[in-house]
Amino acid sequence: MNYIYDGTFGGFLSCVYEHYYSAKADGIFVRGAYQADMLVAPCEVRTDEGRARRVEAAIEEKISPHALARVYRVFRTDTDGKEMLLLNYIRFCFKSGPGVAFLHSHPLVNPVARAELKIGNEVHRLCGLIRFSAVCPAPPASAWHGGAEAMAAQTREILYARVEPDHDVLEFLAPHFTDRFKSEPFIIHDTRRGRALIAWHRRWHIEDFTERDAALFENTAGEKGYRDMWRRYFDAIAIKERANPRCQRNFMPARYWQNLTEMQP
Repeated sequence: MNYIYDGTFGGFLSCVYEHYYSAKADGIFVRGAYQADMLVAPCEVRTDEGRARRVEAAIEEKISPHALARVYRVFRTDTDGKEMLLLNYIRFCFKSGPGVAFLHSHPLVNPVARAELKIGNEVHRLCGLIRFSAVCPAPPASAWHGGAEAMAAQTREILYARVEPDHDVLEFLAPHFTDRFKSEPFIIHDTRRGRALIAWHRRWHIEDFTERDAALFENTAGEKGYRDMWRRYFDAIAIKERANPRCQRNFMPARYWQNLTEMQP
C-alpha cells in the first residue's frame, strides 16, 4: 500500500499509525509528488492529530525523547525518501529499545543519523551567516496582513534577512535569534520554501511569506551606508598573504554567498 499525505509531520505520523493498524506501507509520498504505481494501490491518509499524538507518545515512552526529537529533525530535512527512512527507523527502534542510539553503524540507523547531522550543521552555519538589513514597511500598516500586521503597526524599523537553506531550518533558528534580538522585531525569510520566521519580544511564529510580501518592505535611509561599512571592514581585516579560498568555502559554503553582504560587489 502506498500512503499519500499532506506533507505535515502530523500527516506522516498518521501514516505510521496506518502502517501498524491498517495495512503495511510500501511507500509514503507527499500529495502532489506521487506518481501512480500500477503494482501498488494508493491510499490517501487524512491527518489525524489524535493518532499522531498517540504515535508521538509511543515513540517517547517506548524508545526515548531523543528518538522522537531525531525523527522530527530528520523529517524537516530534504532527504530523498525520508518518510520510509524514518518509518524503518521507528520500526527498528520499537524492536531494539533506547539502546538504538548507540548503534551508529546499523544500516537502519546510520542514514537517519547522517541526515540529522546535516540539518544540525546547517543550523550551526546559518547562526553565523545570516545577514540582516534594517527595513521599514513601505505601505501603511493597514495594508498588512497575517502575523506581521502588529509588527508593522507598532514599529518603523524591522530587521530582515533572506536565506535559501537546503533544509527546513527556520524553527531551529528561532531560539538563537530570539535570544540574540530580545526586543527587536525581525523576519528571516526562507525564499526557497516561501515561509518566514517572524519574531518580536521573544515570541515567534512561522507563516507563509512570498516575494510579494517581501516587496512590502524597503531599506531604511542608512542601510546602504551600513552595508558599505561592513564590506570595508571585511576587506580591511583580511590578510591577503594568508588568503585560503578552500578553507573559506569549508566554513562559509559558496551556496550561501548570494545573501552575504560582504560577498556582494
